[in-house]
Amino acid sequence: MRDINIKATEYFEAVARLGSVTKAAGELGVSPSAVSQQIRLLEKQFGVKLFRREKRKLILTLDGDRLFQTTTQAFSAIRNARNAISRQREGRSLTIRVSPSFGVRWLGPRIYGFLSENPDWNIRIDATPDFTSFEMEVVDFDLRYGLGGWAGLTELCVMHDLVLPLCSPDYLKHLRSISADPAEQLQHARLIDSVKTLFRWDLWLASNKIQIPNLSYPLRFDRSSMSIELAKQGGGLALDSVNLCLPELRRGELVPFCPEIPVIDFPAYWLVCPPRHFSRRIVNRFAEWLGNESDEHERVARNTLKDLGCSFRPETGSGLIQVSPSAL
Repeated sequence: MRDINIKATEYFEAVARLGSVTKAAGELGVSPSAVSQQIRLLEKQFGVKLFRREKRKLILTLDGDRLFQTTTQAFSAIRNARNAISRQREGRSLTIRVSPSFGVRWLGPRIYGFLSENPDWNIRIDATPDFTSFEMEVVDFDLRYGLGGWAGLTELCVMHDLVLPLCSPDYLKHLRSISADPAEQLQHARLIDSVKTLFRWDLWLASNKIQIPNLSYPLRFDRSSMSIELAKQGGGLALDSVNLCLPELRRGELVPFCPEIPVIDFPAYWLVCPPRHFSRRIVNRFAEWLGNESDEHERVARNTLKDLGCSFRPETGSGLIQVSPSAL
């Protein structure tokens, strides 16, 4: 093979296949003169003419046609192999879009478990509040926060949300020093508003028949992770998801404001994608892993809340605020 000019052969194949030196030069990314030079070198090596011109057209000679039949099959096979390798490499990747707080606080601490079980796969996690436009973007699936009902997409409920007011032990002690009545405590509490949650203070207060004159929020955040962090530091009372702060709750850094008021319990975290995406083995594998992780998490979360004296109040769509859901 060392006496074969591979470069010249590649240029010849392109010219013969496209029927033009100019078109071949465009495909190869070189000048037409460079292509012509390689053709002359190949003809000199073989000692025959490979093309003849007829009315400004390039026509393969008999020898040229014989060489073209062989080279085009060989280069076509190489191109097919290259494409197959590229598809295989790309097929070993998984792209996930997830809401920022859920990605950092829940998925982030667990994702290594999936990676260790699937070491040959490349994982990309895009933490953003924007849902994927699956017809325009290359994303395998979203982990969405919302009430479901996304038309044309497969939805798998990953986890229920467990929502209740939370604060630091010292802040709770401060509120109880004001009054033994939770309703009166709330009137003096600094309420932290997570503006993109589905179950916010106004709905929670109304559902528990608690009235606060001139309800206001001195602290408002568009990320639950910020609300939870401030509550942990003693900055106020956050109405938020146990799913995002279970470690703090188990360590006692956060405590339920009033265990006697039931925890709001509703399906809120979903794996969402077009049905065709489940034809990928890795998507099914991740969905199975995610289901196992979320089942274990919910078991621990519910047991932790029960140990703290809490009960649960299931809610469905009619009991929840009907807003356009956005990411935590």
